[in-house]
Amino acid sequence: MTNQTVTVSEAAARRIAKIVAAEADKKALRVSVEGGGCSGFSYKFDLDKEAQEGDLVIERDGATLLIDEMSLVYMAGSEIDFVDNLLGQSFQINNPNAVASCGCGTSFAV
Repeated sequence: MTNQTVTVSEAAARRIAKIVAAEADKKALRVSVEGGGCSGFSYKFDLDKEAQEGDLVIERDGATLLIDEMSLVYMAGSEIDFVDNLLGQSFQINNPNAVASCGCGTSFAV
């Protein structure tokens, strides 16, 4: 599987590398989609030791991001970014498949 379907911004890659470096037994950030949240689906972020069979593995600037096959169905074409502004710091997923989202930015509908 190629990483053509999801992109990671430079800012997100820097933040992922920094977070993972602080955890001795972790190697990557895993992003997944699960049912629930205000709009039907929500994003979940976890640190992981290694990729699982079928995972999309995206590497950029020393950072590794993992997305499982089921989540990739909902995230195809997305860009993962990291924003640091007056409202705070957060990963943001710009998902072209989402037809609605909530104010918290972590829940969406397709």
